[in-house]
Amino acid sequence: MYILVTYDVNTSEEGGTKRLRQVAKCCKNHGQRVQNSVFECNLPESDFVRFKAALNELIDSDNDSIRIYRMGNNYKNKIEYLGQKTSFDMDGELIV
Repeated sequence: MYILVTYDVNTSEEGGTKRLRQVAKCCKNHGQRVQNSVFECNLPESDFVRFKAALNELIDSDNDSIRIYRMGNNYKNKIEYLGQKTSFDMDGELIV
């Protein structure tokens, strides 16, 4: 399942900067950053459930916000790029 994760962590509150780093790290462990607070992830349903639970544990639900968009499996024709394309094909080959 292809998902798009966006988040807004309130860093003006105590602990906000730490939560921001933790949320970003959790997202980075499951996908690729495409903008500052936006990640693309391609996960099986079971991994998605655990990922969502981990994010929910990290945030302060009174001050922070995470939005998850389920793009499904036929996502490639739903994405348009304007300007610089900074992501890589998650289904393609990756050489490290």
